[in-house]
Amino acid sequence: MAGYRDLLRTPGVGRMIAAQLTARFPNGMASLAILLHVEQQTGSYGAAGLVLAATSVGQAVAGPVTSRWMGAWGMRRVLTLTTTVCVAAFLCVALLPLILPGYMFFGLVAGLATPPIQSAVRTIYPKLVNSSQLTPLFSLDASLQEIIWILAPVVITLVSTQIGTTEGLLLVAALLVVGCGWFILSPEVGRVRIPRSRRAFGRVVLKPPVLLATVIGFLLIGACSAVEVGVVATFEHGSIEAGVVLAVFAVGSLAGGLSMGHIPIGPWAMARRLVIVTIGLALTMVSLNVFWLGGTLLIAGIGIAPALAVLFAITTASVKFSETAEAFGWAGTGQLIGAAAGSAIAGFLVDSTGGARGAYLAAVLFAIVGVVVAVVFVRAFPDLRHRDPSPFPDTEPVAVTPS
Repeated sequence: MAGYRDLLRTPGVGRMIAAQLTARFPNGMASLAILLHVEQQTGSYGAAGLVLAATSVGQAVAGPVTSRWMGAWGMRRVLTLTTTVCVAAFLCVALLPLILPGYMFFGLVAGLATPPIQSAVRTIYPKLVNSSQLTPLFSLDASLQEIIWILAPVVITLVSTQIGTTEGLLLVAALLVVGCGWFILSPEVGRVRIPRSRRAFGRVVLKPPVLLATVIGFLLIGACSAVEVGVVATFEHGSIEAGVVLAVFAVGSLAGGLSMGHIPIGPWAMARRLVIVTIGLALTMVSLNVFWLGGTLLIAGIGIAPALAVLFAITTASVKFSETAEAFGWAGTGQLIGAAAGSAIAGFLVDSTGGARGAYLAAVLFAIVGVVVAVVFVRAFPDLRHRDPSPFPDTEPVAVTPS
C-alpha cells in the first residue's frame, strides 16, 4: 500500500483519479434510472429494455468516434460538447411527455453523447507518471472503479424508488455536470494535447494487442453481466441478498486489483488472472446458497480488476500516443457489446433451463473462452516486465537544410 501512497502523492494523479471517478459515477446509475423511469411511464419492462438497448447501441457506436475526435479538436472541446448533449438528452427523458419512440430517440442520443472520460483519462495517465508507475496506476484505476458499481446502483435505486424516477434522472444529469465539469476544468486535461492521428479510422484496432484487449474485454465483461443476471435470478427482485452478493463480487475485484498492482505484466499474466475468474465462476455451479455464492464470487472477483489492468497496459504499450484514445474507445465498445451479449445469453438460459444456474453457466463459458484466447494468442501479448509500458511517441519528418 505504500507504493499506492507514493503514487497518489505524484502531482495531479489523485485529482485525476477523483475527478474521473466522479465523472463516471453517473454511468453506474444511468441504466437503472432509465429502466425504472420508462417502466413507470409506459408500464412495460419490454419498452424500458428497448430504450436501454438504444442507449447501449449509441454508446458502442460513439466510443471510438468521440475518442478519436479528441485528437482532432482537443479533449476539452469534445468533452464539453458530449457532456452538454448527454445532459440535455437525460433532461428530455426525465421531463418531456414522451411515447416509446421518443424515449428510444433520446436514449440513443444520450448513448451517442456519452463523454469519453475513460479514453481521456487513460490517455493522460502516461503523461503524469514515470514508466515504472504506469502499471500500478492502471491497476489502481481498475480497482477503484469498482466503487462506482458498488455505490451507484444503490444510490439511484433509493432515489428513484423513495423519491421518484424523474428525480433519479435529474440526479444523473446533475452529477454529469458536476463530475464532467470537474474533470474538464482539471489542469492536466488542458496540459495534455493528443496529436491528430495520421492513420485511417479503425486501423488501430487491427493491432494484435488492441484486438486482444477488445475481444477479451468483451468476454470478461460478458461473464460479469451474466453473473449479474444469475444473482438477480437466484434471489427475488429487490432482495438484499442480491445486492450484498454483487457487492462482494466487486469487493473481490477491488482487493485483487490493489494486491496485484505491482506484479510485472508478462505474456501469461492475462491467462493466469482469467483462470482465477474462471475457477470462482465454476464453483458457483455447486450451490446457490447465499454464503456459497458470496464466497465463490469473491474468488472470481479477485481476478477481474487485475485482468482489466492488463488490458489497459497492453493497449497503451502497443500504440502511438495519438492512437491511445481511439484504442481505448474500441476496447470500451467491446466491453459494452460484451455486457449486452452476456445479459442476453444469460437471460435466455435462465428462461430455457428454468433456473439461475443457466446464467452462471453462461458466465463460466465466457470466462473459459477468455482463457483459451489468452493462451492461444499468448505470443501477441507484449512482455512488459522489463519494458516501458508508455505509448510510442509520435514522430514527424524533420526538415534538413543542406549545408
